[in-house]
Amino acid sequence: MLSLAAETAAIRPDWLGRALAQLDELLVDHAHCEKKAASTALSLLFRYPDDAPLLRPLSELAREELAHFEAVLDVLAERGVRFRRQRPSPYAGRLLEGCRSGEPGRRTDLLLVCALIEARSCERFRLLAEAVAEPGLAAFYRGLLASEARHHGLYVRLAAALGDPDEVAIRLRELAAHEARVIAEMPLLARLHC
Repeated sequence: MLSLAAETAAIRPDWLGRALAQLDELLVDHAHCEKKAASTALSLLFRYPDDAPLLRPLSELAREELAHFEAVLDVLAERGVRFRRQRPSPYAGRLLEGCRSGEPGRRTDLLLVCALIEARSCERFRLLAEAVAEPGLAAFYRGLLASEARHHGLYVRLAAALGDPDEVAIRLRELAAHEARVIAEMPLLARLHC
């Protein structure tokens, strides 16, 4: 089960229409998101090298995220769309503003923010899979749902393994409420997280 405080339909009902109207732009953003997800997993490995429960799961996750990046590049190539730089959404930066600064709270919060990003991706991939008129692209998004949900669960489990599970659950609810506020305040762009 995803730990989102609010669904897109409730807080940004205009998102899906914008996404469908600018699918190529959304796919470029999707590629950037997969690349960033791999980078984030590696960054956590470097930041917390003494936390053994993180090492193998995050290494495996980084490889899977890079495989997803390559898969999105393939979709872009099939559509004749060039991967390019793109002005990023302020979403992740705004989520990080909700993180505590001292350890081990910061580590817990970073893992939970990653979980929420994965959860929002999963939710939006489901919306796209149900609404995209192109069967191949709809199937592509359906194919990503299970892995995004698994990534969400992994980050939550890692946070709970390294901290008090009850405190992690409380903090996840707090950060999920923060994430919903951030989504509601984002400018409407053709991005997965805005």
